[in-house]
Amino acid sequence: MHVPEHAEAVEIRAALLRLRRTTGLPIAFGGLLGDGRRMRIAEVNGALSTALSGLAIGAGNGLGGRAMALARPCAVTDYASARHISHEYDGPVAAEGLRSVLAVPVIVRRRVRGVLYGGLREPVPLGHRVLDAAVAAARDVEQALAVRDEAQRLAAAGTDHPPGDPARWEAVREAHGELRALAPRIGDPRLRAELLAVCERLAGSQAPSPAPGAATGPALGSPGPLAPLAPLAPREVDVLTAVAAGATNAGAAERLGLRPETVKGYLRSAMRKLGAHTRLEAVVAARRAGLLP
Repeated sequence: MHVPEHAEAVEIRAALLRLRRTTGLPIAFGGLLGDGRRMRIAEVNGALSTALSGLAIGAGNGLGGRAMALARPCAVTDYASARHISHEYDGPVAAEGLRSVLAVPVIVRRRVRGVLYGGLREPVPLGHRVLDAAVAAARDVEQALAVRDEAQRLAAAGTDHPPGDPARWEAVREAHGELRALAPRIGDPRLRAELLAVCERLAGSQAPSPAPGAATGPALGSPGPLAPLAPLAPREVDVLTAVAAGATNAGAAERLGLRPETVKGYLRSAMRKLGAHTRLEAVVAARRAGLLP
């Protein structure tokens, strides 16, 4: 799955906007690491100049580089006179009039992927409230990146699984279910649609041939998908995905953030549309229809 740069820019931009709204900081900026060890400031919110835009930050250099190297938030009350950072970027920082600055790394699976900054144009200490808000903004970006990484991994798994490997196919089904549960929690509509598209691709893939007597989805060489009597709503597919993973109604409700009676209603509706009389029949019918992997 190709991840457009626009999607990453949207996540950074939204995080910076939330940071400014929750803290009142006059400026917030940041970006993600490229292929190497350098991060480019791609998004700036509240700037008075273009001095920071496009600035490349090396690991260990300046405040952001220090946050990258240490993998933890860093802050200074007066950037120009701070002794515990290097000063390669004093020019752009001074051009923007920044004095008090904080930098929070974006970390996914123990790897630094970017940095978010916030700043003041006066030498005033940034308190815990501001730092907590910056960390929360970074966590939002981390979640989006982690979900996107998983979508890429699943896309590869769904198109490159070895035939006759039921164990790996079950792992794909499990990951597909996790993505379906995550998708409704993603605020960015573009990313959410992207994840659901990956889920549809995985659902349309074919499972390896089942053991004799096993109730599974379509096997290699089996007839094509059988359409349900009526299209299933996204939440109905979500519930069936949870049921296919062995979840009870209560378990599916907890997984999807719904009430148990709501899950029961979605399941009944899905069973009716699929012409199924039991939960197992519904799962099998959904797999035959290409709705589940």
